[in-house]
This record gives sequence, structure tokens and C-alpha cells, in this order.
Amino acid sequence: ASWHSNKFLDPVHDGAVLPILHLNGYKIANPAVLARIPESELDDLLRGYGHEPLHVTGDDPLTVHRAMAHALDTALDRIALIQRTAREEGVTERARWPVIVLRTPKGWTGPAEVDGVPVEGTWRAHQVPLSAVRTNPEHLRQLETWLRSYRPEELFDEHGRPRGQVLACVPDGDLRLGATPHANGGLLLHDLPVPPLERFAIEVDKPGETMHEPTRVLGELLEAVMENTSDRRDFRLVGPDETASNRLQAVYAATGKAWQAETLDVDEHLDRHGRVMEILSEHTCQGWLEGYLLTGRHGMFSCYEAFVHIVDSMVNQHIKWLRTTRKLPWRRPIASLNYLLTSHVWRQDNNGFSHQDPGFIDHVLNKAPEVVRVYLPPDANTLLSVADHVLRSRDYVNVVVAGKQPCFDWLSLDAARAHCARGAGIWEWAGTEEGTAEPDVVLACAGDVPTQEILAAAKLIRHHLPQLAVRVVNIVDLARLLPHEEHPHGMSDPDYDALFTPDKPVIFAYHGYPWLIHRLAYRRAGHANLHVRGYKEIGTTTTPFDMVVRNDLDRYRLVMDVIDRVPGLAVRAAPVRQLMEDTRLRHHSWIREHGTDLPEVADWTWNG
Repeated sequence: ASWHSNKFLDPVHDGAVLPILHLNGYKIANPAVLARIPESELDDLLRGYGHEPLHVTGDDPLTVHRAMAHALDTALDRIALIQRTAREEGVTERARWPVIVLRTPKGWTGPAEVDGVPVEGTWRAHQVPLSAVRTNPEHLRQLETWLRSYRPEELFDEHGRPRGQVLACVPDGDLRLGATPHANGGLLLHDLPVPPLERFAIEVDKPGETMHEPTRVLGELLEAVMENTSDRRDFRLVGPDETASNRLQAVYAATGKAWQAETLDVDEHLDRHGRVMEILSEHTCQGWLEGYLLTGRHGMFSCYEAFVHIVDSMVNQHIKWLRTTRKLPWRRPIASLNYLLTSHVWRQDNNGFSHQDPGFIDHVLNKAPEVVRVYLPPDANTLLSVADHVLRSRDYVNVVVAGKQPCFDWLSLDAARAHCARGAGIWEWAGTEEGTAEPDVVLACAGDVPTQEILAAAKLIRHHLPQLAVRVVNIVDLARLLPHEEHPHGMSDPDYDALFTPDKPVIFAYHGYPWLIHRLAYRRAGHANLHVRGYKEIGTTTTPFDMVVRNDLDRYRLVMDVIDRVPGLAVRAAPVRQLMEDTRLRHHSWIREHGTDLPEVADWTWNG
């Protein structure tokens, strides 16, 4: 898919990419596909992709070097012509960018044969060609001959320094490959002009009285960021064809979707100079954004939660790179790689099981703790606060999971900012604690749907078990659950115990796979009292509430968990437990007859 990036490259405002397809015949042990098709067929393929191929083929170094230099000159001239005609003459025809196809033998200039077996020009050159130089004199002789073939005495003086004629070829200052600021993007990075959140925040007089689509609210903020960077053009939104689906379409008021190919009358928001980049290839989106960040710009990757897994190995390498470069004082910080994961596991009402997988969080939290961050904002204002933070941050991989469907507004902007700064905190208005007395049970939650179910459970307990002291804890920053020795955002044991108590039952409703919470908190004193409900890989196309029922995350199951785990309640609250179980059974009958959720669920509001 990346060959089609030329349909998105704007010759007026963007830079250029010169692909060099180096075909040496083999991979580790097998032929390379493109090396084994006829050159005419490969040429047709690349032209079909929209490129103008330049072929360099040979095995004589001097001849190939000269041919390669000529090809580079030709390619750079073509790129300059494409850019000049687009920028100065207003040419809008889609450019055919050059590509160089370089064919040389695998293991070129290395040993032609070792131990009577051909090496140069074969797959064996991918291995260690001379594996016994310490014990085999013939291998050692071949190694010396090979290395001396580069005539090092002509390149270096007796002290090992490059000779003058070598240094004469090296450019000065920033023109050196290792010194160009485009390879050290932090040197070029400017702060992102994120506008004040007050312009976009939802008014929340009381928790749970109004509902908004969090990502739609975020889209208005991103529109303003696009507008504020219209001259600088250093912020982009990438994604696999899901910007509008993820409710971020407000950005189209500030910029369109990058597109250089044919347009039709029915198309919307396509723009030769657009800064929203959509292609149905998560790999390509990841590559685009990584390159954009590494060269000193900003961006966000918006994706359906289930399909971001496609880039697992790519984000691994970026995290490793960030962890390593943090230790290099000359390497300047770059803008963070920000993922917005929405259309998430709990609201796949139309797509079903194939679109349900919250495991990217688990994958990322396995990585370097100084680099990775995971946020689960429960409503629109907390999403704004988290977005403001991650867009301004440096050298992190930030994963933000937020819903696009209407959800309750729980916190005002000021309360959201304070809550997000804490990362985890008690929602006193939702619980029934009194004074300094310890709670009987802690209801914890992380994620928008789990938060609603925990609050609904708290409301049921308030009504049916008013004598029970309930504490409600919401977690935005998932790393807060880790010990502070294991993650910079982790809590100390005293802080954790103060929040969750060291000995009271904790019923935790979590957005993803429940065992992750156990893994994060396993060293805590109260881990034996921790009971987590989450996604158990039970999915289908069904009603929103049926999804949580199928995975035992629903409010009625959570109330039953409280009754089962608070000492002394199992007998005293048996009628309440039976009522909860009966309601779950009634739910199953209702959705089969009506195709919708129970009225008391569909019309539920928080009136605590």
C-alpha cells in the first residue's frame, strides 16, 4: 500500500520521497519476488503505481557507481521539475514521481566462494559468510583479502583518521547526513498552538444530566488546531478511512483530505493540499505519522480500536527508538506518537465480534514504562483534558481510548482537569461514604462504558442497600495502578491503599481484558480483594447493554459481586441479589422480543 503514497504527496507544500528499490535477488533464504519477475513486468508494475522507474543494474562497482550517480541526478532533476511546475506554474496534474530500481548481487564484493560453496550472488550471503575465522586459517585469509579489497591504506592515515581526499567529499554543517535537522526533528519542532479548552468544554452543572459524543467534541478542538497551524502546516490527522466515522469530521472545516488522484462530483472534502490523510492501510498510516514526527512535526492517529493491532510490531520499534534516544543528549525530543482509539469494543452495535478487541492497551503497557502512557477518559471534558496533554507532550507513545457514541457528561472542565492530573481519584458525589469512616466496598472503573455501569451499580446499591458505605474510584491514567518503582506515573503503596483500601473488597469494571488490571496491581496489599470485570472475548452484533451482560460487566452483575464479596451480605442481601439475577434474565427475554434494551436501562439517568 505504501507505493500509493504518491497519490497523497502534495508537490506544492510537501517535501519529496525518492524510493530506491534495491533488488539483490534474495531474502534470508529464499528468492525475492520482485527480483525474479522480468524487468519489463516490474517496470509496468511501478508505472502502474504511478512512478517513473530508473533502472541501475550491474556487478562492476565502478560502472554501477557511475550509473547510480547519473540516476540520482536524473531523479533529483525530475523532482525539482515537478515541484517547480506545481509551485510556480500551477500545474495540478498528478505527478509521476521517480523511483530507482537498483539491481546488484547479494553479498556484492564479498567472498565469491567459501569452502567450495558459492556465496556472493546467493542467499548464503545473508548469513555470516566466514563463520570460523578464529579456528580456520583459510577463513581468516579470505576475510583479510576481502577487507583489504577496499584499499583502507588509501582511505585512512597511520592514525586511523580519514585522509584529506576523503574528508573533501564530506559536506559542511547541516548538509551532513548525520547533522541535518530533518534527521533530528526536535531541532525543528515548534510548540503546537492548542487553543484554550474553555472554547470547547461541555457545561456540566450536575453529573450525568447531559450527554455528548466525546470524539465529536474533540473534533472541534482538532479543527481549531488545524486552523491555528494552517500557515505552518505542521499538524496532521492520519487514519484508515475513519475520520468521519470516528466523529472527527469537524476538522474538514479547516482542511480537507489529502488527495492527488482523480476526483468525482460525489466526492467530499478531497483536497490537493489537505492535511487529513486517510488510506485503508494501518501500516501506511503508522509509517506516515512516524516519519512526520521524526522530522519535527505533530500528529494524531485515529483508528478503530480492534484494528490498531495491525501496527503492533511497528509501534514496538518506535518505542524502542524513543527509549534509546532519550539517553542521547544531542538527540532533541520530538512530538509524541498519539493514538486515538475509538469505535471501541463495547459499542460495536452494527459490526459485532470482528470489531471487538481492546488488547492494544495490554500490548503497549508491556513496553518501556518511561515511554508508554494509556488514558481512558470517561466523558467529553476528560477527553479534552487528556488530548490537551498528549498533544503538547514529547517523546511518548500515548494511547487514548474514548467512545464516539453519546455518553453522560460527568465532570466540569475544571473537575476534569483536576481528575486527569491525578490520574485516579474518588468521585465523592457518586459514593455513600460518610465522614472519616472507611467504606465497606470500593467500586472502581476505567473506561466510559465501565464508568456508566459502575455508577448505575452504585445507584442500585444506594437504593437497595442504603446502609452500605460505597466508595467510587475512577481511573483515567491506567499506569497509576502500577507501583511507582515500575512506572513514573505509578502510585506508592500508601497512596494506593488510601485510595482502594488495603483490606476492603474492590469491584473493578474495566474497559479491556480483566487480567491486565490484576497484572498491574498484583503486588498491592489488597490484591486478594480485587475482583475485575471486563471483556472476556464474548462478542456479537447485539444491543449495547447486552454486550456488557454477556461479559458480566453489567450493573446488575456488579451489584451481585458486591453482595458476594462484602462480608455478611450474602445472607442479609439475598433478596436483592435475587432481584438482580431476575433482572438479567428479564433482559435476555426482552431483547429477543423487542430488539432493544430494557426501558430502565435505555432510559437510565444518574440522579444520585
